[in-house]
Amino acid sequence: MPFLLPFLCAQAESDVASLNRRIQLVEEELDRAQERMKVIESRALKDEEKMEIQEIQLKEAKHIAEDADRKYEEVARKLVIIESDLERAEERAELSESQVRQLEEQLRIMDQTLKALMAAEEKYSQKEDKYEEEIKVLTDKLKEGWTIAEGTFFPLENLHHCPPAPEEMMPHRFWLWDLT
Repeated sequence: MPFLLPFLCAQAESDVASLNRRIQLVEEELDRAQERMKVIESRALKDEEKMEIQEIQLKEAKHIAEDADRKYEEVARKLVIIESDLERAEERAELSESQVRQLEEQLRIMDQTLKALMAAEEKYSQKEDKYEEEIKVLTDKLKEGWTIAEGTFFPLENLHHCPPAPEEMMPHRFWLWDLT
């Protein structure tokens, strides 16, 4: 066996060298794996931080969404109230417009009536002026007649009776008190 021993030693040395190379390759692979593991852990930490930030942002977004929903509901309620108020205001406006049209028509009629009355007033004013002028003329004639009558001597002794009543002077007229 002695002669196999160098062969076995060489074989063992070759195996040890091969194993050392394999160990060296495995260690290198382990180093690369550890490096990758560090990179992955670093990424995992960054991802966890991002997730925490995103969870906070998600909570804030939910809170904002809830506030927006509440505000939307409040605005929707106000909109319903405003629409109802608008409908009532439109109805009042239509009623007011109708009343305005009626009042305008009444005003137009009153204006026409006023113009007619003013024209009649002018006409009657002219008639009144004419009648006043006639009364003045007749009054002047009456005064003139009285003046002539006073100037004529008419002794009272010669009057045997009173002048006749108007009914006696106009027998063809029927007086209301004579109708009985």
